[in-house]
Amino acid sequence: MKAFLLLILAGAILFSSCKKDSFITSGDASVTITVDTLKYDTVFTSTGSVTQSFKIINENRQKLRLSGVKLMGGSSSSFKMNVDGIPTTQASDIEIEANDSIYVFVQVKIDPSAANLPFIIRDSIQVSYNGRDRLVQLEAWGQNAHFFRDKEIVSNETWTNDLPYVILGYLHVNAGQVLSIGKGCRIYVHANAPVVVDGTLNVNGEKDSADRVYFLGDRLDDPYRGYPASWPGLFFGDDSKDNVLNYAVINNAFQAVAVTNPSSTANPKLSLNQCIIDNAYDAGIIAINSSITAQNCRVSNCGKNIALGKGGPYNFTHCTVASFSNNYINHKEPVLTLTDNPTAVFRNCIFWAEGGTLDNEISATGTTAANVIFDHPLWKVKTAPATVTFLQPITDAPQFDSIDFSNHYYDLHLKASSPAVNAGVNTGLLIDLDGRARPVGLPDLGCFEKQ
Repeated sequence: MKAFLLLILAGAILFSSCKKDSFITSGDASVTITVDTLKYDTVFTSTGSVTQSFKIINENRQKLRLSGVKLMGGSSSSFKMNVDGIPTTQASDIEIEANDSIYVFVQVKIDPSAANLPFIIRDSIQVSYNGRDRLVQLEAWGQNAHFFRDKEIVSNETWTNDLPYVILGYLHVNAGQVLSIGKGCRIYVHANAPVVVDGTLNVNGEKDSADRVYFLGDRLDDPYRGYPASWPGLFFGDDSKDNVLNYAVINNAFQAVAVTNPSSTANPKLSLNQCIIDNAYDAGIIAINSSITAQNCRVSNCGKNIALGKGGPYNFTHCTVASFSNNYINHKEPVLTLTDNPTAVFRNCIFWAEGGTLDNEISATGTTAANVIFDHPLWKVKTAPATVTFLQPITDAPQFDSIDFSNHYYDLHLKASSPAVNAGVNTGLLIDLDGRARPVGLPDLGCFEKQ
């Protein structure tokens, strides 16, 4: 009897082993394909995209044989496929062990086209097994662009918004030369491509969103499109002069704007008018022994929003400087840092942060009260710096319109109940960051005027 039971047990084990080694042939086999569509945001022609992938999972207790995994567009497709480590347009007789899976990797590269507007590219991958065909859709938005690698501006040059501009390697404006960028231009900069200005940069955006000039990283696919430090930033060198940025948006840089050494003319080395600087990993604005004028500007969610060391004059009027801890940047540095006794005036500005651990969002070391003036600020300051002059400060929360940390949404317009409304002094400025009229009543603090 004992021998008989052992025989039955051995047979069961053998049967189970044989079953695992056999292939499931039913069309109802339990097979999971982890996506039904792979989507690629704007991909510039003649450059590649990020690689995306999906899994084909055999959830059965038997092997599964895929009769085919086929890129339907074949070798002429803009998409490229890799099945379980092998680049191909069609793979056949692929075995997947019981309760195992394989990866399919997909990349897209779009050939140049005459179209100026974005265009959509589609294809699909067919997965076939046991008489069944299932499709994974592929979708990419393509965009032509001007591509510049190691671009030198050696004579005065003007860019228009006929196509986006993609910067690879670097962009260098040589000393004595002027690069003018017209309204509506989009400049997409690669991760290792600094924009170095030793001459002059003139940005001529206008108030409507479509007419502003945007400087962004060139990774437009999720999640990379929102990452700080996606590109190095704008660097204004020793010989640079008379730079003016109107309605510019500078997002996701490492150091968005860096300025060194004094201007060689009577003008500020850099003038920022109605500009937005956001999500820079290290600094929004960093200046050493230089001069800047900024009006109606928003500098937000940077590692250090503004850092000014010696020099000047630095004149900031109606600017909102704010940070909120998020999963990209943990707020741990003051939104304004002053060192080495710069000459600076901040008039009708807001300095605020939430989600950090700082009581004082103004750091002033090595400064003197005669050189640094805060005129009608709203600031998050528990103990006012002894080495600055301040007139009629407000320490209440500014009551921004809407803040959503989880979705990285920050509307820094003012609520009607904000203490910053009608709290400013007249500066002569007639518009705000939106290009709308100011003042309405008395001037509001910050870059936005409550209408």
